[in-house]
Amino acid sequence: MKLLILLLALLPASLFAADTLDIYWIDVEGGAATLIVTPGGDTVLVDAGWPGFEGRDMKRIKSVLSGQAKASKIDYFITSHFHRDHVGGLPQLAAEVPIGKFVDHGDSVEQERPDGKVLWQSYLSVAKGKRMTAKPGDKLPLSGAGLTFVTARSRVLDKPLKPSGHNPLCNGAKLMEEDTGENGKSVGFILSRGGFEFLDLGDLTWNVEHTLGCPENLIGEIDLYQVTHHGLPNSGAPQHLWAAKPRVAVMNNGPRKGGDPKAFETISKSPGLEDIWQVHRAVQADEAHNTGKKMIANFEETEDCKGHWIKASVAADGAYTITNGRNNFSKTYKAR
Repeated sequence: MKLLILLLALLPASLFAADTLDIYWIDVEGGAATLIVTPGGDTVLVDAGWPGFEGRDMKRIKSVLSGQAKASKIDYFITSHFHRDHVGGLPQLAAEVPIGKFVDHGDSVEQERPDGKVLWQSYLSVAKGKRMTAKPGDKLPLSGAGLTFVTARSRVLDKPLKPSGHNPLCNGAKLMEEDTGENGKSVGFILSRGGFEFLDLGDLTWNVEHTLGCPENLIGEIDLYQVTHHGLPNSGAPQHLWAAKPRVAVMNNGPRKGGDPKAFETISKSPGLEDIWQVHRAVQADEAHNTGKKMIANFEETEDCKGHWIKASVAADGAYTITNGRNNFSKTYKAR
């Protein structure tokens, strides 16, 4: 028996890895924390929620990492951008969980603001010496999945991933006021396995989304879409989103943050969209601007929230199953 245990210990960890690519949307009450676990056992965490609240977001991330994903470390931490709801919880998390590399768009552009300076210094306190600057077209060396950065620091891909010609949705498309802050600098990427593709653009705002979709759609059509900017109306440009034609959307909103009715309508009208899943019910929106109850993970206000997650599991052929951690309701979709 001792010999068997020793032999098992010497085998590579990849032999014990799951056969699915897993994505978890962890409830951080209107912030963002998306955990990716590849079939080869690599772990990627995108954002870490809010600071404070007695370590609430750190505890929720750590619980999913160890309890659901059966992992004890984070290989890559991707900072979409330097705002409190995305990177504020990182120092608390880094004190509890080993993190290998930190990926960001470059130095914060909001260091002149008191809160921006504090966030930036807190980030450097844990990431200094282990940082990687993402540029559109760069890839992460993951086992069993591909990850390609498509936006960073208001820049987009030099050429389309899937050439498609002129995007007719760009004809007469409107722009908004230029966003020079951190939201517009968001790191965005496509995660792939088999025929499956997942798009996460952080809090990227309208005008940079426009450059991602116009005059040509640079990312092609996707399967799964993390609703950009929690479902706020200054993101989700239809000339970009409707060209991407996601089959499923997951919104990492809070009870009173994101889930804007106008943004919900834009997503709902995306060609070929089958379902929207929500981390929270948007309590200030009516039933017509919330998805079906079985696809909502949390209904309570923040003070009473249990922090249920949503999970996507992607098989080798690209088929994927979305599961609601609150009620275990699940639904399977085919890749495009």
